[in-house]
Amino acid sequence: MSGQSLTDRIAAAQHSMTGSAISKAVCKATTHEVSGPKKKHLDYLIHCTNELNVSIPHLADTLLERTASNSWIVVFKALITTHHLMMYGSERLMQYLASRNTLFNLNNFLDKAALQGYNMSTFIRRYSRYLNEKAMSYRLAAVDFTKMKRGAEGVMRTMNTEKLIKTLPIIQNQLDALLDFQPNSNELTNGVINTAFMLLFKDSIRLFAAYNEGVINMLEKYFDMKKNQCKEALEIYKTFLNRMTKLSEFLKVAERVGIDQGDSPDLTQAPSSLLEALEQHLASLEGRKLKDLSAASPNSDW
Repeated sequence: MSGQSLTDRIAAAQHSMTGSAISKAVCKATTHEVSGPKKKHLDYLIHCTNELNVSIPHLADTLLERTASNSWIVVFKALITTHHLMMYGSERLMQYLASRNTLFNLNNFLDKAALQGYNMSTFIRRYSRYLNEKAMSYRLAAVDFTKMKRGAEGVMRTMNTEKLIKTLPIIQNQLDALLDFQPNSNELTNGVINTAFMLLFKDSIRLFAAYNEGVINMLEKYFDMKKNQCKEALEIYKTFLNRMTKLSEFLKVAERVGIDQGDSPDLTQAPSSLLEALEQHLASLEGRKLKDLSAASPNSDW
């Protein structure tokens, strides 16, 4: 189906009559047209998030109501619009979304109207889980990892050991949810899923940058950590190496569909000798000899 449906036009007209400009803009951003939300509607909604007289709960609830639709197109575009506002709107919106006990409850969503609906429903379920995790990360850390200050003086590079060990697993969980979107390049078949994938690609780059800087900070502090901190840090680092492999696969999909890789991170893995040094240090703190370490993990991939 292309263009706005009769249902879309009636809904927009109703909002015009009731004077709800926000509801009208949300309706127009989430039409049955198989393409991403139009820029003019997204820009208007971003503007709304920055207006102090606009009710953020009303805006968020209007978007959430659109995910109750039976149409995969409407639901997917409601998720995309929410994600776009999370990325580019006022932080007030993120704060409100993070404060809700539940955000998207789409684990069982299925549009049975057409074959494409079956296929796209899978990605809607995955995408909604990522947005839930993105909101949860903000709730737990009180910061959006994709927007934080980076570099030598950035948040993750200057964080203390205790906070770092609590924060890195939160980033890991968010990145896991993002990478679970898992499309093949031949599944990116329409303007709706392509728009969602582009937003996820942008988040993946920024999220990994924060993750990577936190791991660098952790490694710099590792040999001064207490034994239990070293143990946690070692597991975090092993998980990090695994996530680099998964992120590399995700970025290859982006490359195959022609997304500019200019901002993509260098995923060259650290030499295995680094992991060995970390394991040796922990073994020495635990009073184990190196041969004990080898015997304890004969099937180690590291």
